[in-house]
Amino acid sequence: MSIRSFVAHFTGSMLLVAFSSGVTASSTVPADLNEGDISLRLGGVGGVYFLAEPGELVIDVQKEDLNRSSRKTHLRAILVAPDRELVQELLIPDDGLPRGSKIGPTQRIRFSTIVKQKGIYALNITVANDRYGAAMRWGFRTNCSKFLIETSRGHRDAAHEEPIVVDSPNQPGNICFVPQAGSFGIEMTGLAKSLDNALVFDADDRLVQSMQIDKQGKAACKFPSDKTRGEKPWRIHLDTFQATVHIDGVTRWDRNDAYQDLCCWSPSRETWFPLLSYRWLMTPYQRTIYQGGDQHKIQAFRIHNNSSETQTFHLDLVFPDQQWPAILSQDHVSLKPKSAAEVTVSFSSSVEQQTQTLQLRATPESTPHFSTYATLTVKAGEPPASSSLNMPITLKPYQHENNQFGYGVDYPQDNQVYFDLENRPYILSSRQLWRRVDGSWVANDLSGARREASVGDGAIRASGTKVAFDQDNDLYILGMCGRTAVLLHSSDHGASFAAFAIAGQENRSRSFDIEQFSGHNIPTGPPPIVRYTRTASDPKLMWRRIHNLDLFLPEKAKGQISIGDPIAISDHCIGQSAHSGIPSSVVSQGEKVHVVWGQATDPKQKPPGVPGYAVTYNRKFKNLSEPTLIGYGPPANDVHNSPSITIDGDGFLHLLIGTHGKPFPYAKSLKSNDTSTGWTATEPIADVRQTYVGLVTGQDGTLHAVYRMWTFNEQPHPESMHAVLAYSRKPAGQPWSTPMPLVVAAFSDYSIFYHRLTIDRTGRLWLSYDYWSTYWFYRNDHVGSRRSLLTSPDDGETWKLAGDDDWISLEN
Repeated sequence: MSIRSFVAHFTGSMLLVAFSSGVTASSTVPADLNEGDISLRLGGVGGVYFLAEPGELVIDVQKEDLNRSSRKTHLRAILVAPDRELVQELLIPDDGLPRGSKIGPTQRIRFSTIVKQKGIYALNITVANDRYGAAMRWGFRTNCSKFLIETSRGHRDAAHEEPIVVDSPNQPGNICFVPQAGSFGIEMTGLAKSLDNALVFDADDRLVQSMQIDKQGKAACKFPSDKTRGEKPWRIHLDTFQATVHIDGVTRWDRNDAYQDLCCWSPSRETWFPLLSYRWLMTPYQRTIYQGGDQHKIQAFRIHNNSSETQTFHLDLVFPDQQWPAILSQDHVSLKPKSAAEVTVSFSSSVEQQTQTLQLRATPESTPHFSTYATLTVKAGEPPASSSLNMPITLKPYQHENNQFGYGVDYPQDNQVYFDLENRPYILSSRQLWRRVDGSWVANDLSGARREASVGDGAIRASGTKVAFDQDNDLYILGMCGRTAVLLHSSDHGASFAAFAIAGQENRSRSFDIEQFSGHNIPTGPPPIVRYTRTASDPKLMWRRIHNLDLFLPEKAKGQISIGDPIAISDHCIGQSAHSGIPSSVVSQGEKVHVVWGQATDPKQKPPGVPGYAVTYNRKFKNLSEPTLIGYGPPANDVHNSPSITIDGDGFLHLLIGTHGKPFPYAKSLKSNDTSTGWTATEPIADVRQTYVGLVTGQDGTLHAVYRMWTFNEQPHPESMHAVLAYSRKPAGQPWSTPMPLVVAAFSDYSIFYHRLTIDRTGRLWLSYDYWSTYWFYRNDHVGSRRSLLTSPDDGETWKLAGDDDWISLEN
């Protein structure tokens, strides 16, 4: 189907929101697409939340292309119900005019749906090839009397800001917002030259400030702190509704702001409703469960109080079709500010019905006009997630692994999984280590670790996500106690820990990495540790960081760990990018420890990329080899380009040099267990744009790599770019395979997967990932992570979503 065929045809009439006056007026909208005025023109992207009453909900959306570039800017609009069920998805295509043309014609689409149950509907607006919404203007009108706009662009590599851009110069207008209790400022640019001032009114509509506008069309003012302001909206009034507006606590935030990263506002007080106080009131929004026979199951829901006051929420079960046996754990819950509680729905399957549905409704006692619901769907049979999948998993907006495959598990999903020498799984969270005990997952709190000398009284937490083991099957985790870096050691499979301080300057920016199992490496003693200490940043090159790189070789004797003195490796290390791919910076075999890193270079030089170096330390002779330059990962001076090293069963070292949107260079050592004798010439593993190395080695010497890959002009996002989580393998003595897409992003433009590839002691692959879209509107709508776990039992040939049966199979 062509892009233009998606464009909807208007029918019917609706209530027109009069944005200019700040009131809602009734008006009939002509059925003709080209008639009727949508007075609100907005820059940026984001969307709208509607508190919809039962009946017909109608929303018109329009777009005008500014034609400032040759990019094709297709607007994608997605309407979802309170449980985030897809209602409709429509597209407004690029107007097709060349660069430099005047503002393009107005194009419109219409959403129309019947609301059966009151709740919060969401309209998501994104624009392909324009994640900041600078190349077009959009607007909307609706018959819904209560709505809030959330301005939410794509991310920038800078502090998050969401300036409100209004561009309706032929009329007056208002920006209504909740002011923060502390002092705050308002700044405006791009104001009409004909304006003398901008007016700011408080919640009682009293004028509190007349902002003078200078000759450059700018205005600014400050307001003192006032804890009595409450949650009712103020408004800024402009006689000419054209400006770029910054408001502290609304479009830019400090760490302690009440509603951080939420740029919510309205063009009218009458449309305002308390979305901010009840954001994420009930999650998950929807859950699909498969079951058979007479199984009894429980589904948990999280009730959250996002307001600044203690609240009581009333809960009810609603059956949209036929009622069926289900029990709610409680009919109300009282919560302190910014706190949450869990309620459950317990149920048994019915052999008479293939699908059963219920809605869990939540209503604040103090605000009964606000109400919304989540949906639980129970289906008979086995979920698709229990079998091998036809790859790739193509994520859809608001429809991820549970919605598509019935993926719902009881195991922890905080981070990736590691396996000890007996192939028992472990998953680390910030405060706990999860492990399997007698067929169940149990958590051990890291704060209970025994503190050795130099470890203070602060709370102990993990500082990374890796879990490491030595040849005695002792377990190791990197952590922090206050500002002191520690190594946590367990000799009883994670049941208890002792914390040992790692020496270093506590006032410096530091990070650490530890050797983890990547297929064939089993340290003889405590795993080696590398430390990155930032010494400089480059204000002209944001990804150029300079670090001291040091190696620690801890030793173990009589239950005590001696960390030892640092061994200097480099004073110009670029650093390590570890949130995705978790590259291995160190690997060892016997007495030899091999370290790899990327080097920062002089910006005046023009190297082909970040130089990738390797060095070997010999424990027996206590000496360090000369660094060996293996190759370059483009572009230069980019901290993303962390190399990753692994070792095969014959002791040969394998290296992928990280890149930022370029093919990964690959090299193999010419001599077993040695970095200094020589390496094969680097060669790209594929002709694709790759970032974030994840690398392990199989039992037969096959290399397995997972990475983010950019694709262009391909489904499901034609005429734009999108991200794919992709996989490649290299059997011993053979070339790298063609990249295999595993997960496709739900949205175009920038995405990341926070992927982490691990391997167990039998050679089975485990891939943990958490899809992250550039668009704040989509990310803000969901609380917590969406992390999932894929596994492959056959060297990457087939993949499935890991289920409880996969853990049971490890134990048999």
